[in-house]
Parts: sequence; structure tokens; C-alpha cells
Amino acid sequence: MTELYDSEEEELTIENDAVLTKYKTAGEISNLVLSAVINEIVVGASVIEICSFGDKLILDETAKHYKKDKNLKKGIAFPTCISINEVACHFSPLRSDPVVHIKENDLVKIELGVHIDGYAAVVGHTVSVGATPDSPTTGPNADVVLAAHHCAEAALRLIKAGNTNDQVTDMIKKIADEYKCTPIEGMLSYQMKRYQTEADTDKQIVLNPTEAQKKETKNIEFAVHEVYAMDVFITSGGGKTKEYDATTTVHRRTDEIYQLKMKASRAFYSEVCNRFTLMPFTLRAFEEETKARMGLKECVTHELLQQYPVQQDADGKSVAQFKFTILVVPNGNIRINGGLLDTSLYKSEHSIQDKEIIDLLAQSTNRKAGGKKKKKKAKSAAEEAKNEAAADAI
Repeated sequence: MTELYDSEEEELTIENDAVLTKYKTAGEISNLVLSAVINEIVVGASVIEICSFGDKLILDETAKHYKKDKNLKKGIAFPTCISINEVACHFSPLRSDPVVHIKENDLVKIELGVHIDGYAAVVGHTVSVGATPDSPTTGPNADVVLAAHHCAEAALRLIKAGNTNDQVTDMIKKIADEYKCTPIEGMLSYQMKRYQTEADTDKQIVLNPTEAQKKETKNIEFAVHEVYAMDVFITSGGGKTKEYDATTTVHRRTDEIYQLKMKASRAFYSEVCNRFTLMPFTLRAFEEETKARMGLKECVTHELLQQYPVQQDADGKSVAQFKFTILVVPNGNIRINGGLLDTSLYKSEHSIQDKEIIDLLAQSTNRKAGGKKKKKKAKSAAEEAKNEAAADAI
């Protein structure tokens, strides 16, 4: 099997203009696709149709870039997943699975990823179906969405050179506590490199770490030219998860080596390597689902593929997610996707009262050389927190 890149290219970071451009292009496409998928989240819509729509749009949009370089790989860095209410992540059904439709008041999480030449931008967002500014979502669903949103905004302000992963973990817990919510236990945010995701790095941010993770996770300092996927999951339950009763459809190739015995397995694995490189993929992408399932089993048994099981909140409570990709640069950071939430659609009886959190959210996300637009965004985040606090005091 040929290598995807040579050792010299492997060392390139966002300090290189070409690499930076590829990350930014992937980020722009991911937000374009996310916006389009958000528009598809309506009552009666089919989840599999939405997932298929998102994946096709990623392929269509990435095909418009870097046309002259025939050897450059691009496309899906994470297949479109639509997870509803207590289902936390990785729900991306097959054509043979029971059809799931979107219903009024569902809390819908969207997750997807785009890559250009192995440089990935991943993104996640939560939608409350039917919410309007005149009739906003309230109760626990509003609590988890606003908590997750403010956690993401806080992380954006903390992931800078010299800060640590523990600072992010601690702040996320503080914000969740303000909304009487809980971060999902053990969920990872992580450093990304070319064709590398969470399984390939020790530089991780753990939400609500388990006792084992507290011992194993290294205290790390963010450094210039690093790239991180920041992934926030908040629940109104106790924070525990369990596997949801649904087909595991998302997988990713590992570095394990094994000589497969079955012809169907070898054909399936060869197609995985050629089409998806080291990026996660869904079985839905295979034309012949039955054959893909046959080949999959031996690959999973011998750990050639990593599974992404569908997870749900163990208490059956709703979960909100926000995810974005962030580039650490000398004068701050750059968020290349996400940030699409309209907070006027949510009204919680809780609010942020902690001055440390309010002051953090008041910090500008503008880099020193930036413009007025990002200053307005920072001001907006601070105003959101202050307005909620004022409303709560009335």
C-alpha cells in the first residue's frame, strides 16, 4: 500500500501558507455544508436523506477546488451524522435501517467533516426543531444548548499558545454547572495533523474525565501552529453514556496490519484504503451494502478498522453539541468553522452569574491584526451572558 505523503511533507504545519489555505478552504466548505444541512432539519424530513445530502454536498463542493492536482485527495473527513435528543453522536443510518423522521421539538445534532489533502475541518451544531424568536425553546433543551454554546465560546478564548488543556476542562465544568447541566463524561477534543485525528495524539482535552482518564491524560500546553478539534457535549442528565441500539456505520482505518483471509474482506478493505485514506467513513458510501457488511466483520475483528458506535445519554436526557476547528497562531487563534447558533431561539431559566466566566466571554476573539467584525462577535458573546444574567435577576 502506497504512503499518503512522504516524511518531509508530514512535518508541515499551518506556518506553511499552502497548508493554512487548505485548512481554511476545508473550514469554509464545512460551514457551507453545515448551513445547508441546517436548512434540511424540518419536521418530517428523513435522517438518512439528510445524511446522504450532506455527504454528497461535501463531495460536490470539494470537487470544485484544486482541480489541477489529480493526485490530491479531498472530500469527507467525517460523514454526516444526525443524532436526535438523547442520542449523542455517530448516528448515520444505512438504506436498510428503519427510517427515522425529524419531529417537532426534537433536539438535533449535526456533525460532519471536510478535508483537503488530508487537512481536516470538523464541525458540529445543534438545532431545536420549530424554535423561533417569538416562540423560543425553553426548559432542559434550552439549558443544554446555551450551556454547550457558551462552553464552546469559552474554549475558543482559552485555546491559545501558553494555556493548558486543564484550563479548558475546568471552565467547561463551571459553565455547565451554571446551567445545572453536565458535560458528557470522557468526550475528547484533540490536536489534529494531516490525516491524523484523536486516536493519533496525546494532546487532548477531556470533558468530564473519568478516574482512569484523570490518571492517563497528560497536562499539555497549547503551542503555536497547532490545530485542534474542539468538541463540546452537554446533557441535562448525569453525564454517563451507553451504546444506542442502532447499527454502527461509521468506521476509520487504523495502523494495524493483518492478512485478511476472506476475498470479500480483502476487496472491501482495498476499497476503504483507496477511497477514504485514513478518514472516517460510513458504510452507506458503498453501493453494495451486503457485500460491505460481509467484508467489514473480519476487518473489525482484527482491528484493521476502528468503530464509532452510536452513543446515547444513559439517563435518556437530551444532549447538545457544538464542535469547531481552531488554528493556534502567534497572535491568538483562528476558528475556521462553526459559530452559527442564533441564541434568540433559546430561553433558559438559568444564566451565567460567575464573574470569571462573564469576563472570559467578554474577551475579544479578534487577533491583534484583525478587524471590527470579530470584535463585534466577542461583544455579542459577552452581551449574551450579561443579558441572561440580567433576565434571571428579574
